[in-house]
Amino acid sequence: MVLRIATADGFVNAVDLSAAFGPDFPRLPFVHRILLENIARRAPHRLPAAIEALKLWLVSGTSDAEIDFHPSRVLMHDTTCVPALVDIAAMREAIAEAGGDPSRLTPVLPVDVSVDHSVGVDRYGSTDARSFNMRREMERNSERYRLMKWATAALPGVTVHPPGTGIMHTINLEQLATVIRLEERDGERWAVPDTLIGTDSHTPMINGIGVLAWGVGGLEAESVFFGFPVAIRLPDVVGVQLQGRLPAGVLSTDLALEVTHLLRSHQISGEFVEFFGEGVSTLTAGDRAVIANMAPEYGASTGFFPIDAQTIAYLSQTGRTNEHCTLVEDAAKAMGLWFDPQAAPRYTRLIELDLAKVRPLLAGPRRPQDKLPLEQAAGALELASGREFKGGTGGIPDGAIAIAAVTSCTNTSDQRLLAAAGLIARKANALGLRPPHWVKTSLAPGSPAAELFLKRSGLLAELDAIGFGIVGHGCTTCIGNSGPLQPDMEKAIAEGTVAAALLSGNRNFPGRVHSSLQFGFLASPPLVVALSLIGKFSPEPMNREMASKADGAAVYLRDLLPSDEEIDAVVREFSRPEDFSLAFRQAAENKAWHELAAPTSPTFPWDQASTYIRRPPFAAAGMTNRLGTYSAHPLLVLGDDMTTDHISPAGQIGAESHAGRHLVAAGDSPDDLNVYAARRGNWEAMVRGLFDNRTAGNLLLDGRAASTTIFAPTLEEGALWDIAERYRREGRSVVIIAGERYGAGSSRDWAAKGVALLGVRAVIARSFERIHRTNLIGMGVLPIVLPADQSLHVSALDLIDVEADIVVPRGQIRLTWKKHLGEPQLIAGRAAVETEQEVETLRRGGMIPQILSRRLNA
Repeated sequence: MVLRIATADGFVNAVDLSAAFGPDFPRLPFVHRILLENIARRAPHRLPAAIEALKLWLVSGTSDAEIDFHPSRVLMHDTTCVPALVDIAAMREAIAEAGGDPSRLTPVLPVDVSVDHSVGVDRYGSTDARSFNMRREMERNSERYRLMKWATAALPGVTVHPPGTGIMHTINLEQLATVIRLEERDGERWAVPDTLIGTDSHTPMINGIGVLAWGVGGLEAESVFFGFPVAIRLPDVVGVQLQGRLPAGVLSTDLALEVTHLLRSHQISGEFVEFFGEGVSTLTAGDRAVIANMAPEYGASTGFFPIDAQTIAYLSQTGRTNEHCTLVEDAAKAMGLWFDPQAAPRYTRLIELDLAKVRPLLAGPRRPQDKLPLEQAAGALELASGREFKGGTGGIPDGAIAIAAVTSCTNTSDQRLLAAAGLIARKANALGLRPPHWVKTSLAPGSPAAELFLKRSGLLAELDAIGFGIVGHGCTTCIGNSGPLQPDMEKAIAEGTVAAALLSGNRNFPGRVHSSLQFGFLASPPLVVALSLIGKFSPEPMNREMASKADGAAVYLRDLLPSDEEIDAVVREFSRPEDFSLAFRQAAENKAWHELAAPTSPTFPWDQASTYIRRPPFAAAGMTNRLGTYSAHPLLVLGDDMTTDHISPAGQIGAESHAGRHLVAAGDSPDDLNVYAARRGNWEAMVRGLFDNRTAGNLLLDGRAASTTIFAPTLEEGALWDIAERYRREGRSVVIIAGERYGAGSSRDWAAKGVALLGVRAVIARSFERIHRTNLIGMGVLPIVLPADQSLHVSALDLIDVEADIVVPRGQIRLTWKKHLGEPQLIAGRAAVETEQEVETLRRGGMIPQILSRRLNA
């Protein structure tokens, strides 16, 4: 079952998937074909069982069979790698304390790390904004960066790409992904699919060019570092059939938001999604990457587009060699991984989308799946704020745009989107148009290559002239590092003006973009620039008169929008394949990064006075598990859509918050406490920052802030961490109760680590988002799903009995709701546990004890 593929420098081998599987091979979804190849190559002893499971899957479209996935590599960014590296440093310390060799705890596969989540928009609208912001980044985060540099010396295979080199997903697209790579085995070369996992939920962006990848939490990535496979249930695959072609003026962002709305309406939750049909061939790799990036927003593990001519075109356009492009095409065709627009594989279920019906739109004001026609944004914001817009404060109107940011890997990795934004800026400059003073504007391309493209085309100067100068090459506003608002805007919001953010990002959850902003809208880069010129959300914005021509004719906002022909002409004339390697290489020469001193010892030298890096208590040998039969107090009761941004925020730390007071008491300045994302190496700060989001309400306290709760035995209220400690000291068990989609959003494992440190033994919810569910298991916390028709309207004096001595995948967990007033109620809960490996992780007390046990026993 070996193929021989001719290349320019000899033959290479590949797995003959069709021969291995048999005549039904063309019916397999492409993601299953890649998983099959992975098993055939990495675990051939399990191949017969996998083939049998896949054949049964073709009959029913679903399966309970478990498979092991061995990715080729791991991708991380600084705010997920720092807690992982702290865990590894603590595990190495534990091994050394047990008399072992700490250097034996070393990754077994390549790990790439980007430094993209730290830079904030402290300065904007000036020529020195980027240099100022990057300098502040180094000043604030040098301690974290020293840890990362220690890892490059102590952990072979770990490569850290310095600040300024771009966003991890853009780096992956432009620099790291091979689509098909060559692997040496037993003296022979093999062509194998490029696969990976990433510690960010938007890792599926690379699915846009045919690389199978999905996001995981840092804990699951740590297990892969050290040789554990990714154990998954053979995935359900939802086929999205694309028909037709996008109309003129409709961009990839519009399609991504349409897909997000459509798939969420079909209740996608953790399935793999694969796009097929003739419409796929009309989309560029840039279009596809934008759609694939939004997979977590539409509830999927992947948003996969198979390899085809558009993939090869992208590889060529980004500077990959002709030889490599030929290898990718020949190998994909030989292995049955090349896309056929006429093919219709078997899918678990089908969803259709006519591209011709997609229109320009926004999403908001609270969730990325809530699509809106442009003319309805103002009304939606008015409705969400709960009052009629009549004026404003200090000259700033209700419905004002507080932030207009062209940001995020989602929409700055596609040159067409940036070109469109720049062309609007050019037309605005010709008319003398500028955003109102209260709008904080910024441009943060995901890649330094984008800057070369914009400079060469002259569009960067046009963007800079209207306030959209480059503030950094990082996530910035999209992750919540938006920096301070314009002072008049901050004052107006404090006095009651309703304002919102407008960004080309992927999430607009309340409080995520900026703690003062509870509303946000997602849009394409050109719409962000265009609407910023008005400065507020208004009905019929495209029909708004903006200026007059010399002959007196009115110029409307719609007249600023570029045509597809204008956009394509700019991309065609000014894009250069050599830009990508050149810009990346120049950015990697970051002088401040290379001059930063870092330790080189096998174990990390902990600084007991540090407020950034602290040895965590859970990274130790001998941890006990949280399973069993017990009676628990509800520590928190939460509603629907409690995202990881609510549970463990990433944004600015307030000086008066519980975490802020702790840091100030430790000696930090109250004027610059940095963001929670930068403090993820300090468990003492992170546990005190749990639920520090004013829109996270604790239903035990009538919806008041979930950063406080109630101690049932005395009915005293207090800070969440303090109350949890009281329960722990008295030996009382606690659980958290939540609604639908608990843990949606980012992959941040601190949303699970923090809950575990609170002493929570189980989280009981109506439904869980996939990554957070696995993170909870990684920390030894049992996720339990309630029946579809069951809600727990629990009071502080109620108790929940949990019977979880024995846990099996998707098995029943018996719950008894002991009401303070009323009869006990029996509830048939279900363990949100998918595989035997997850069961074993729970038995071991979590992933870190499991890794330590294996290493110490070895």
